[in-house]
Amino acid sequence: MKPSSDPSKTGREVDVLCRQNVETIAKIQREAEGDRTLSELVADAFAKAVGSWTFIILQSCLLAAWVTANVIHVIKPWDPYPFILLNLALSFQAAYASPIIMMSQNRQARLADQRNHLALQIALLAEQEDTQTLQLLRKICDKLEIPFDAKMENALERSTDPEILINQIKEVDGQKKQPK
Repeated sequence: MKPSSDPSKTGREVDVLCRQNVETIAKIQREAEGDRTLSELVADAFAKAVGSWTFIILQSCLLAAWVTANVIHVIKPWDPYPFILLNLALSFQAAYASPIIMMSQNRQARLADQRNHLALQIALLAEQEDTQTLQLLRKICDKLEIPFDAKMENALERSTDPEILINQIKEVDGQKKQPK
């Protein structure tokens, strides 16, 4: 494929590629949303509802009404101070809400892990393609007798080994964590 000399055409090609990427990501997201089980749907809906300002405001109003009704004795108090029944109700709410919200978070974490794995695979493929491109460029430079920076000669043509990078990161992190 011959590179375009028309910048507006190149811009349109980039726009098309970006749109395709956005559509692919949206498709993956729709598939992930569509593959949810009933329990995952319920957990996600519950987490969304409980994690909203509407819920917080509504719950705050109910708590204020509960306390007010039991303190000022407008009606016969059903839960006098120290509001043991209210504490029991809130404990039940927390006992059920926490695991349900964690179910939703676990599902989202699994999706994030899948996305990270996909991104890593794509990055590794891109790095391998870049290495091959640099090797070809080196051969072209040799063929055309174009000088090449000797310092970078071997480094750029070598594939990156992820295990070596991980060990280097661990070494640097270990050095940072040691007390001075």
